[in-house]
Amino acid sequence: MDIIFDEATKEDINELIRMRIAYMIDDFGSVSDREREGMETQLPDYFERKLGTELVAFVARDADRIVSVAYLHIIEMPANSILLNGLYGEVLSVYTEPEYRGKGLCTRLMENLVEYGRKTGLGRIDLSATDDGYPIYAKVGFKDKEHRYRDMRYKLDEA
Repeated sequence: MDIIFDEATKEDINELIRMRIAYMIDDFGSVSDREREGMETQLPDYFERKLGTELVAFVARDADRIVSVAYLHIIEMPANSILLNGLYGEVLSVYTEPEYRGKGLCTRLMENLVEYGRKTGLGRIDLSATDDGYPIYAKVGFKDKEHRYRDMRYKLDEA
């Protein structure tokens, strides 16, 4: 196994779409035809516009195939006392193909992601961990968040 670690480019969009759908199937158990069609319609344009600027995809490749991915979504907000430059990151859709799990790929991607965050001046990096991912993220240095506020959401499509 000769794994290469790097950042995805726009030439990788089809592979990123494949990995995103595989992640959704793994996380939710299935993807309906409607959901797959929606992702295959929206994701090419999204990746074309955001990849390399607001979204950095850290990938592990085996030959020309992406086998593991971790996305860093870079968010800018008004500066505050905690984020003086207003920049932070959110980790999204970390996924490794089943046959490549347990080989340290995700750990390496997350280390690369954190180093990128340091170099680009992010104030923090947030993520929501599954039970499977939690030990990996903790090993890299992520800590449980202290909650001063309650997380809430308003779903516009249900209102």
